[in-house]
Amino acid sequence: MRQRLLLRKWDFWTAVTVVVYLLLCVFVVYPLVTLFINSFISEEGGFTIENYITFISLKYYRMALLNSFMVSALATLGAILIGVPLAYLSTRYAIKFKGLMQIMIVMSLLSPPFIGAYSWILLMGNNGFITRFIRDLGISVPSIYGMHGIVFVFALQFYPHIFLYVSGALKTIDTSLEEASESLGMTSWQRLRTVTLPLIFPTLSAGALMVFMASFADFGTPMLLGQGFKVLPILAYEQFVSEMGGNPAMASTLSIILILFSTSVLFTQRYFVARKNFSMTGMRTPKLIPLKPLAKTLLTIVAFIPACISILPQLTVILTSFIKTKGPVFQSGFSLDSYREVLYRVPRSIIHTYSYSILSIIIMVAGGMLISYILVRRKSKLTAALDGILMIPYVMPGTVLGISLIVAFNKPPVVLTGTWIILVIAYVVRKIPYTIRSSTAILHQLDRSVEEASISLGVPPMKTFFKTTGRLMAPGVISGAILSWITTINELSSTLVLYYGATATISVTIYSEVFTSNYGTGAALASILTLSTLISLLIANKLSGGKGLSV
Repeated sequence: MRQRLLLRKWDFWTAVTVVVYLLLCVFVVYPLVTLFINSFISEEGGFTIENYITFISLKYYRMALLNSFMVSALATLGAILIGVPLAYLSTRYAIKFKGLMQIMIVMSLLSPPFIGAYSWILLMGNNGFITRFIRDLGISVPSIYGMHGIVFVFALQFYPHIFLYVSGALKTIDTSLEEASESLGMTSWQRLRTVTLPLIFPTLSAGALMVFMASFADFGTPMLLGQGFKVLPILAYEQFVSEMGGNPAMASTLSIILILFSTSVLFTQRYFVARKNFSMTGMRTPKLIPLKPLAKTLLTIVAFIPACISILPQLTVILTSFIKTKGPVFQSGFSLDSYREVLYRVPRSIIHTYSYSILSIIIMVAGGMLISYILVRRKSKLTAALDGILMIPYVMPGTVLGISLIVAFNKPPVVLTGTWIILVIAYVVRKIPYTIRSSTAILHQLDRSVEEASISLGVPPMKTFFKTTGRLMAPGVISGAILSWITTINELSSTLVLYYGATATISVTIYSEVFTSNYGTGAALASILTLSTLISLLIANKLSGGKGLSV
């Protein structure tokens, strides 16, 4: 009897739970623990807290943390100032070409930030196209380099988070609450400030958190635009790559501080949301306000201004990829020389990008579907803890993840440093939350009775999942899988730490080309990524029945 009970408990899903826990312990928990321990190791190999004392005592490190916070906070404020009015316009007024505007906005979000930084260098660098044009008019204009440039690029890159989150909230808000406030004599501004904004605060804060975390963790943009302006991810990277002359233990210390700060921001946001959470029936959703032709045209132009500016980097890299170059200087006329040079000089980076990403996506889809089933259908304290561990890499800067994997797997018994395997592991660990989130969303909508009917007919649970539940989940999973794919092919921060010459990807090669002033080949490679992102976005939009990609 006891053996039969044990066999019942030890079924297919229990085995999956155990395997997932083992993999997470090996590739998430173990690297983080190793990183934490390494931050207390002295140069002589003994225990010390000197690294943390150094961080606190030296202004160089403290300023980097302050710079990271200032850049992220200002970028978040800028994203809110752009995203909230734009979302309000598009959800409350009948403006033209909303579908096109949304594609442009999502496209600007899914393109990697470092491509945006590189494009703005071409446009507003010391010798950029816009800079030269304005100077020819006799007007002095600052270049894009420095803290203001980083904030500008981040705000334009990440405001789509605010736009998408707030648009969703405004579409489902209960208009009876706004009408009640209007009947009490409130002006439009008072109604917006005291009723509408508090109602969407949880959603707005979630979008703001996404912007803050993305800005705080980004490495490529501050590296390209900083010119001496240091943020914490850059210091962690520099301390790590200069291992012969630097202090690798300090890189671990900076990484731990990055994780602690990111986690603190996350919990702070959740605390405020818990205190100011409102619920609505959603029975009366807003209707679009019709506009007269002139007003409709003017509001459409206003709405398209930020969308056009934010898509400008993608258009810039595509255009400049066809311009003739002579070294770092663009010449008059068009040619395909940059693409020929790319295919001749760095074809392997293109092959690596797509082969690593395809392998990662296969693992993410298979693993994401199984894990989501455990989280939704097998709820327990054990699966709740599993969900928490899975989200750790989601809020962890890519640079930190890369450093933690190298610290953990650069010596026997398991040596993965310098191999393509460690890149695939990093991509799967960091991007699988997208696939899991879309899989759990579709699974919540599926009726259990379908599975129960299959099992009652004698089909084992494992076979039921693969032949019935898995097939029903497939359409919803694809959206998250494509988002995982897009972010994987564009990944820079973790790749830059983990790659070596023979495993370079497109994003790393673009980064190298920009630093060596090979702007033509950099633009050609960036155009390949942009085209891949656009095609993936259109496929996702088609497969979702025109509902777009859930970001």
